[in-house]
Amino acid sequence: MPTEPVAPPRPAALLVEAVERHLTVLATQRRLAVRSVAAYRDQLERLLQHLAEAGVEDWRGLDGLLLRRILARQHRAGLSGRSLAQFLSAVRGLCRSLVREGLLAEDISRGIRPPKSVRRLPEVLDPDETKQLVEVDTSAPLGVRDRALLELIYGCGLRVSEVHALTWGEIDRAEALVRVLGKGAKTRIVPVGRHALTALAALAAETGEVAGQPVFPGRDGPLSIRAIELRVKKLAAQQGVWKRVYPHLLRHSYASHLLESSGDLRGVQELLGHADLKTTAIYTHLDYQHLAQVYDRAHPRARRSSG
Repeated sequence: MPTEPVAPPRPAALLVEAVERHLTVLATQRRLAVRSVAAYRDQLERLLQHLAEAGVEDWRGLDGLLLRRILARQHRAGLSGRSLAQFLSAVRGLCRSLVREGLLAEDISRGIRPPKSVRRLPEVLDPDETKQLVEVDTSAPLGVRDRALLELIYGCGLRVSEVHALTWGEIDRAEALVRVLGKGAKTRIVPVGRHALTALAALAAETGEVAGQPVFPGRDGPLSIRAIELRVKKLAAQQGVWKRVYPHLLRHSYASHLLESSGDLRGVQELLGHADLKTTAIYTHLDYQHLAQVYDRAHPRARRSSG
């Protein structure tokens, strides 16, 4: 007779309660986005399951050796270095909370590094593809809104969560500036280009411009993040841009085009709202890649022999 599948062991209540307290702090005190908190929850629930399988019922049972074994086990199961780095980042934050609460004597995650993985360069649209995408027909239904949406994401390099939360009161069209609430509740001021300003003026004339109202309203409050993602994807197909287009691709394109033309890594970092220059520095690889392609096409000493 077939045997009943064995249910996985359940994490101890003491462990679960500490994780829930930590997630509450992330949501209420650090004011992380809902998606970010959900991502941390996924990682920490995975940790809890590993601890349950190891028979750990108290945080004192988690030490550096066990954490290394958990990482190794996930690595053998096929998780990439990037995925393991995300897992370890979530565990580090939790460990710091546990130390503050007195549930761990020391941060056992300190000094532990995940396996390295090859960092993929983000794909970008070239300037012609971007122009083709954003120049939607404003006489079509929702055309004025769609044009403003695309011009603002690309023209200011905004995250989709930032566009979702944007209100008219945060846009100063006279000064061509927008105030954005980014990750970690950090505010930055970003210049708005002339094409985006024109699109916003058309949208304001059509819908009104009330300070506390969302720039892109949905049925109940601001247009949802998922609705923005789906709309951008649909507009790309409609405009004949056959790459996989999503809002963050426009942000990548914004950063790459700015860096390619200016070479100002620090300036691009400030415009993007990156806390770490290393995050912005990935776009230097895109820039060098572009220069290498130009060299290969144009320089006589770069031409390859066909023989």
